[in-house]
Amino acid sequence: MRKVLGVVLGLFLFVVLLPLAAGPAGAQSKFPEKPVTLIVHAGAGGGSDIFARMLASGFQADMLLPQPVIVENKPGGSGAIAFAYVAGKKKDPYFMLTAVVSLLTTPLMGKMPITYKNFTPLANLAFDEYVIIAKSDSKYRSMKEIVAAARENPRKVIVGGAQMGSADSICNYLIEKEAGVKLNYIVFNSGGEVNAALLGGHVDIAISNPGEAVELIKSGKVKALGTFSEKRLEAAPNIPTLREQGINATYVVNRGLVGPADIPADARRTLQEALHKYYESDSFKKYAKDNMITAAWMDGEKYGKWMDGENIRYTEILRAMNLIK
Repeated sequence: MRKVLGVVLGLFLFVVLLPLAAGPAGAQSKFPEKPVTLIVHAGAGGGSDIFARMLASGFQADMLLPQPVIVENKPGGSGAIAFAYVAGKKKDPYFMLTAVVSLLTTPLMGKMPITYKNFTPLANLAFDEYVIIAKSDSKYRSMKEIVAAARENPRKVIVGGAQMGSADSICNYLIEKEAGVKLNYIVFNSGGEVNAALLGGHVDIAISNPGEAVELIKSGKVKALGTFSEKRLEAAPNIPTLREQGINATYVVNRGLVGPADIPADARRTLQEALHKYYESDSFKKYAKDNMITAAWMDGEKYGKWMDGENIRYTEILRAMNLIK
């Protein structure tokens, strides 16, 4: 009898205590239990903001997470404000951050004490191949004509772009380096200001993220003189590459996402799986086509290794531009 009671008691304790023992794991499997905040390192209306808001909309439409993704802009300091904010959320999986070239170049230029190593790579979704645009009535019809004018009159051709060390300025450097010319690069605070200066006739050409230029191109207000892609963009096959025009310069900016350091492995996996589902969705494919970007998936591990190589490359480029020692 005692033996039977012992067995019954043992089974009772097993049934009662098992859920308690599984409590933490069960709680982890429910991630996310509240909204996930996606921090954008730039202001509203730019390429990163468009990317983030399309992602949040796609997640909501396809119910890729049980909680919504909330977009919050924290511009300033070439991304340093947003980077520092998310880095300060260590171990918290409820934050994601837009990650482009500035996540590498801003630390390299000494504008913040943290680096890309202070984050958890989640995924890369796309590459932006930058374009060079001119006002629709510009006398320049191709990059060959731009190069010819710059050779005849160094620094006469005025180029609009973002701050030194930005993707715009790196593109300008690559043109000068590969074509053997000197351009007059003028710094503006945002892509919106650059476009306004171009439309106002204050600069001859602008170096632009395709997402920020696409509507101007579609409206006929500007014309694209060339793209930094290796081959013509699928969404814009009429735009010639720089290579086709004798300038051996290619350049892409990635569209990635990172989280704070040391987030739980199960949360990282959940976010990465949701991001991959979004990458394969019709809404992402439409976003990529509409914004003239190239889909390019890398999971967190591959993306982290890719950033290691890019950090070395940007160190060399910024040194050549005399922006770091």
